[in-house]
Order: sequence, then C-alpha cells, then structure tokens
Amino acid sequence: MWPTPIELTGLHVMLAPLSFDHLADLQAASASGDMHKLWYTSVPSAEGMEAEIARRLTLQEAGSMLPFTVLLPSGRAVGMTTYMNIDAATKRVEIGSTWYAPEVQRSPLNTEAKRLLLSHAFDDLDCVAVEFRTHFMNHQSRRAIERLGAKLDGVLRSHTRMADGSLRDTAVYSILSHEWPMVQAHLNWQLEKPRD
Repeated sequence: MWPTPIELTGLHVMLAPLSFDHLADLQAASASGDMHKLWYTSVPSAEGMEAEIARRLTLQEAGSMLPFTVLLPSGRAVGMTTYMNIDAATKRVEIGSTWYAPEVQRSPLNTEAKRLLLSHAFDDLDCVAVEFRTHFMNHQSRRAIERLGAKLDGVLRSHTRMADGSLRDTAVYSILSHEWPMVQAHLNWQLEKPRD
C-alpha cells in the first residue's frame, strides 16, 4: 500500500487515520452547520456518517484512498480529509473529500492541515504532483485552494453525477513538485503572520 496510514501533527491541527472511534465527534461536527444541505458539496449528514466512514475505509483497503480525521489539539474531531485518486506508479495524489465544522472554517486549521498533507506528499512520499478538485460553483473552496498556491489546470465539464442527479463541472487544480518550496514558504508565512 502506498501511501500508508500516518498521523500528522501541527500546532493547530492533528490529522489521524480515520477510525470509527471518531464517529460521535464527526456526527456533531457535521450537524453543527447542516453542511450536508449545500447542493454543491457532498458532506455526510450526521445520520450518514457511519456509512461514510465505512466507505472511506473500504476505499483505503482497495488502495485508492488514505482517509484522515481532522482533530483539534484537544483531540476533538472537527472534520475529514483524504489523499484520494492515488496513483502509486506516477506518485500523484489528490487532496480531497475535505470538510470542516463551521467553527474552524477560515481559521489556521485548514492552512496547517494542507501544509501537513502537502509536506508529507512532496517531502516524504516524493510525489510529482498533488491535485485538488472541487465543484465549479463552490467558490469558497476554489478561493481556499487558490490561496494555497495551487494553479487551475482546467474545468472538466459535466464530469461527475451529484447525489441530486445534477452533473458537476469540476475545477481541477494542482501543485507540482518544483513549485512546492514556494508554496511551502507561502503557507509558513500565512501561519506565522500576525492575526487581527
């Protein structure tokens, strides 16, 4: 299996291998903002969380996903993220299927979580590229991806069928290995700059 489960720890966030031990916290995090009702995302509902954990762990066993629980330093789970669409032969991963409780959105948690995932991908796994994909209409997600320093590769039109039956246009972004030092410096600055 490549990559293998790992725990990644920073000052604002810990990324731990996804586990059913996190179920109750993840249900509470999902319910806190009714995010599953947003038509352009696929955040699991509190009622569907157990099935979503099982789905992600099944994909991990198949080698196509490495799922993480996003935890506060206190140990409380506030979201999920993954390496997905894993291409071990080329050494490419996508960071995706990410969602956070509203209380931690637009906080240093997301920046640090992405820095940890990117650092592991480029520095430890020797990836040639890391990809991000999101719904074309998910402007909040697109802005967050662009703030990381990822570049838009293009839009895959009518790419994915959504749960409601609509077709999603998928915006595809990436960071290449030679771009990582610049992106890393930018993320470090974002985390270290004074906050109002």
